[in-house]
Amino acid sequence: MGEHPRTLTIDAAMARALELAARGPAHGPNPRVGCVLLGPAPDGRAAPDGASPESLDPHPRRVLAEGYHRGAGTPHAEAAALADARERGVDVAGATAVVTLEPCAHTGRTGPCADALVAAGVAEVVLAVDDPNPVASGGAHRLRAAGVRVVRGLRAAEGEELLRVWLTSVHRGTPYVTLKTATTLDGYVAAEDGTSRWITGPAAREHAHRVRAEVDAILVGTGTLLTDDPALTARVLAHHDAAGDGRLLEHQPLRVVVGLRGIPPSARVRGEGGELVHLLTRDVGEVLGRLAEREVRHVLVEGGPTLATAFLAAGAVDELHAYVAPVLLGSGRRAVDGLGVATIADAHRFRTVEVRRVGDDALVVSRKRTEGRDG
Repeated sequence: MGEHPRTLTIDAAMARALELAARGPAHGPNPRVGCVLLGPAPDGRAAPDGASPESLDPHPRRVLAEGYHRGAGTPHAEAAALADARERGVDVAGATAVVTLEPCAHTGRTGPCADALVAAGVAEVVLAVDDPNPVASGGAHRLRAAGVRVVRGLRAAEGEELLRVWLTSVHRGTPYVTLKTATTLDGYVAAEDGTSRWITGPAAREHAHRVRAEVDAILVGTGTLLTDDPALTARVLAHHDAAGDGRLLEHQPLRVVVGLRGIPPSARVRGEGGELVHLLTRDVGEVLGRLAEREVRHVLVEGGPTLATAFLAAGAVDELHAYVAPVLLGSGRRAVDGLGVATIADAHRFRTVEVRRVGDDALVVSRKRTEGRDG
């Protein structure tokens, strides 16, 4: 793993573990997790099992090893940290494992992390977020049964924010849905003749490709496919690259076309890039269910208005990425068709989490309001 801090408090170690977790890929079926192994607590300073995070030892301890999950099929964070310790020749008996997500208790492509920590002689586990996955949960119970002290909830809010997409998908059993729109100031996505390239500038398109690189699947309707002939790839774009061409990134999301019309043999989605899937349905629930079967956690809905409207009307949109260009058309195609809203009280409302300038354009990121959190 290279150099790491020499000493950290448990709280600072969790901050470090969250930082490590964020290095893992945002895409894929598995969560991003980080782990820091600290030396044993000095006599009398160890928190009892089930203690609150506030009662943890505030004194710095030696950092023994650290690790994070690098994606499906690679070692989990705890296993990576234990491997780091072995490489350094460090004994972790009596250590404290500070980990961002409850260690798993199931055997998938790798063995249970809870068992690995027990076998290594770890005495204490401090975690940020409980694992909601019914397949993997139970790690804390298994640790306690083996005599390992467990403290939960340290920096839980930060852990949940990092894992927001994954947690939502696992809780619900369907992918997290981000809807992208690119409109003029007066709300149009295309002129009256159907042309839409380019409403937004190069910087906004470059940012949109970075988002594509973090999702598992991109969705478009057959109408948009036939009108715009998009490639639906994630690429590295230069600011001057008006054609939208550029080097393909290593991760390419699944390319999903939704609708009953056929995909032309010459369509760009048949070219290089992610796997192409045509879902012959207009039912949003069926689309999300089919993608969940493929372990898709995060879907980016890119258009067009018919598909965007269907997802909004179904209440299936978790996050909106609205790119707004300082352009006026006066007429044309709207980003969203009729939602059946007759009065302002029935409006679909989201909460804004970020407003960013992207070149000459603006990006507004908003998320679905959740009960008890938003007024």
